[in-house]
Amino acid sequence: MTAQNGKDLLIKVDMDNAGSFETLAGLRASRISFNTETVDVTALDSTGGWRELLAGGGVKTASISGSGVFRDDSTDERARQIFFDGQIPDFQVVIPDFGIVEGAFQITSLEYAGQFDGEATYEMAFASAGALAFSAI
Repeated sequence: MTAQNGKDLLIKVDMDNAGSFETLAGLRASRISFNTETVDVTALDSTGGWRELLAGGGVKTASISGSGVFRDDSTDERARQIFFDGQIPDFQVVIPDFGIVEGAFQITSLEYAGQFDGEATYEMAFASAGALAFSAI
């Protein structure tokens, strides 16, 4: 795989709960993280006393975070609506030359900041709220 532009890692939100995805406006940085909990099944007879883990036994999660410039665009308005209404819509994360991850996420953090001599910025964090689908590009 060749090097990729960071700007091509996109976070998209379902604008109408009908599969109409749009990129969150103003993002400058974005990140997705996949995690799984371990289930320790080590017993007295484990070989050499080494820890053993149960394959496929842990809870899987994904988290998304992003930051950017506040633009008061329709996607900014949609994100605020999702947060304040406690909605859990579908999001897509486009990972260049890899694929698209899609599924329900809850916005767990929404922060705005600004300085008198600079632009208004925002940061958002999301937590997965169900099974995620992956489709290769």
